[in-house]
Parts: sequence; structure tokens; C-alpha cells
Amino acid sequence: MVHTPFQIQIAEEVLIDLQQRLARTRWPDSLLDASWDYGTNLAYLRQLVDYWRTSYDWRAWEQLLNVFPQYTAEIGGTHLHFLHVRGKGTRPIPLLLVHGWPGSFFEMYKIIAPLADPASYGGNPDEAFDVIVPSLPGYGFSGPTNVRGITAARIAQVFAALMQELGYQRFATHGGDWGLYITGALGRSFPETVIGMHLSMQPSRAVLSQEATNDAERDWLQQRAQLIQDESGYSHLHETRPQTLAYGLNDSPVGLASWIVEKFRTWSDGEIESVFTKDELLTNIMIYWLTQTINSSIRLYYETAHQGYAAYAGRIAVPTGIAMFRDEIPAPPRSLAERLYTIQRWTEMQAGGHFAALEQPQALVEDIRAFFRLLR
Repeated sequence: MVHTPFQIQIAEEVLIDLQQRLARTRWPDSLLDASWDYGTNLAYLRQLVDYWRTSYDWRAWEQLLNVFPQYTAEIGGTHLHFLHVRGKGTRPIPLLLVHGWPGSFFEMYKIIAPLADPASYGGNPDEAFDVIVPSLPGYGFSGPTNVRGITAARIAQVFAALMQELGYQRFATHGGDWGLYITGALGRSFPETVIGMHLSMQPSRAVLSQEATNDAERDWLQQRAQLIQDESGYSHLHETRPQTLAYGLNDSPVGLASWIVEKFRTWSDGEIESVFTKDELLTNIMIYWLTQTINSSIRLYYETAHQGYAAYAGRIAVPTGIAMFRDEIPAPPRSLAERLYTIQRWTEMQAGGHFAALEQPQALVEDIRAFFRLLR
């Protein structure tokens, strides 16, 4: 595999076009007493967009992201962008960090350096990792996909090939959201290659068909049913009519921001800016906007759903560590999780939600280190 060094360099005219679109936004109405119960709050989004238009500095974040060594490659016909940060320590093990939707490789920016260079962050140099962070095919600088069949299982095959091409015969993984489906598929398909899997979320769909055998399992099934009713509209639309949605989101930066920001608020553990800065929210949104990948990113739902989630339900023998962040989407209790995973570490986190690497980076780093300490 030939991988080419890559730097993010967005043309100035693209940023000018964004400014013009933001200035021309045609805002919808809203009920006077509406908070976030109808969706993204109008007053908050106006405030965020005003900051985006007048104060946000993409060039500063572009420069920060370009500090990380990054590359592009063609693997099995799939264009891939990835960060590759070599560990500083004794015998670092390779660690594949896999993001989900509506995140991006940027989601990991706070945890990369502490994992790669633990001694500089109060850690043990014996626990260093070579950190590899791909953009999922169809996401960000991996560019839009343009063929059918790009499922979570297919992405796992691409990532396995990437790691082999980088010279890693065995490697560790961490994932949440789509990352847990992809790392799970790696564990099933390549058990001799994956040292261990660390997860910050569990695939609820994979155990929905399981019969509840105790009160905790029955309570979770009720929570899951309520969640599907209240929170799964976006997913159903992604799985059924992604193209229809994409016209609006690809054309309107405010529409795109509304679609993404609502999830960052709903799935985190506090008021949105008590958890994320405006700059962090906007940088993640910018990666989708600048690369025009919202359509191919949500198409992953369609492709994987039409393949069928039964493909992700088989038991995985690879050693697994699970970090249960307090306000993550309700996850199955351990008794159900153990039907799917070979659990060797289970941690109940005191804070944090769906975007653990952004919300609770230190706690996540410490749990990743502790789990793989058992497997080195």
C-alpha cells in the first residue's frame, strides 16, 4: 500500500461561500415556549451560527489538526484518510480508534497524545500506543463513497487491511457508536489479529432478540423501547431515505448544524456548552460541510440496515473491556452484554455520555490503559 502524506488545506473560496450562506439563512419559526423538546432550539442555534459567522476561526483549527501526522491511501478500492501517531515508550502496541456518527476523526483529538506519549501526561511509558485514527469511509477526508455495500462489516475489512499494510500483525481497538459495530466485526472476523476490544458503548440492537431473565434486563428492554419511540427518528430516516435528507443538509450549513448539534446535546451529560465548546462543535460540523460527506456518512445506516443487524449479533471471543459512561444511550446490563462479549473489564463511569473522547478524555484514556495493561 502506498500511503501519501496529507495536510488539510481548504480553499479560501469555500470558506467565503460558507460565510455567504450563513448570512443568507432563512430561519424557521418556533413556539415561544419551546426548549429542545421539538428539536434543536432556535435561540441556541442562532447564537451558535452568529459565533460561526463572526468569531470562529477555521484556519486555527486546520493548523491544529495538521499537527497530527496524517495520510491517505487506496485500500481495496476505498479511499481512506487516517492519522498515524507513533508511540513514545517501550514497545508501544498499535491501537485503532474508530469513531461514529455524527462524530469524526476530530472526536479523538484530546486522547491521541496521552495514549501515544503517556510519560508526558503523567503515565507510564511502558503503556504507550501507536495510535491510528481513520476517518470512516464516506466521512470527512476519506471522501464521499460512491458505491453500494459500504457497511460496518465492509469497513472492518478495510481497516484490517489498513493495519496489515501499516505492518501491524496484531492490534488493539477502541470504538463507540459505529466504532463498536466495526470493532465488533473485526473481533468476529479476525480474532487472531485483534489483541482486545475496548468499547464506550454497546450495540443494543444485537441483544434485542435476547430473552430477559432478570429485572435489570427487563428494565433495560423497557428503556430501549422508550428510546426507540422518542429518539430513533433520525436513524429510521437514515436507514430508509438518506438521499432525500441529504439535499437540505448538503446545501444549508445551518440545516447541517441543526441535525448534528441536536445529537451532541441529547447524547451528552449536560447542557451542551458545559460539555463542548462552540469551537469543538463547529469544527466537527465543518469537517462534514467542507468535504460534502453528510450524504455518504448517513448512507452507512442504509447499507448496514439493509445487510441486516443479525450479522453483528454473534458472540465475540476476543477479550473485551467496556466503559459505561453515565449518560450514554441506555446500554444492556452486564448479564446481557456477557452473552455477546468476553468481558474482562467493566467500568461504571461517574460522568460522560456518547462522545466520551471529547467529554471525558482523561477518564477514557485511563480506562483504555488499564484494560490493555492486562493484555500486553
